[in-house]
Amino acid sequence: MASKTWAVEPYEIVTNSGVSEKTLSKSSLRAIFGMRLHTWPDGSPIHVFVLPDDAPLHIAFSKEKLNVFPYQLRAAWDRLVFSGTGQAPETVASPEEMLAKVGSTPGAIGYLTRSRMDGSVNVLHVK
Repeated sequence: MASKTWAVEPYEIVTNSGVSEKTLSKSSLRAIFGMRLHTWPDGSPIHVFVLPDDAPLHIAFSKEKLNVFPYQLRAAWDRLVFSGTGQAPETVASPEEMLAKVGSTPGAIGYLTRSRMDGSVNVLHVK
């Protein structure tokens, strides 16, 4: 089996600074990005932001953190949208937009390379 050779710098899962969660289980993370978990434990709504399906960071995040390929995520989101039972996450065009959206949207979650992060977002650790 080939080793992981994604040319992506270290990244973190980030949340809006108002989100009180500091750690999350892998299954909860998968449920959030699979658009099956809609609220934080305190009851506030979760707003999910992702990069485009073909962005190297999105591909690495999908494979490493969620254990799915981006096309599998897209298929799940499309099923929710087309069946009328849910919605897809909001896609942002760039890491800069990801930082701005997660930093300014209450309950937001996304992912960013460490070099793009500033004090406007919190790091969420996955256990």
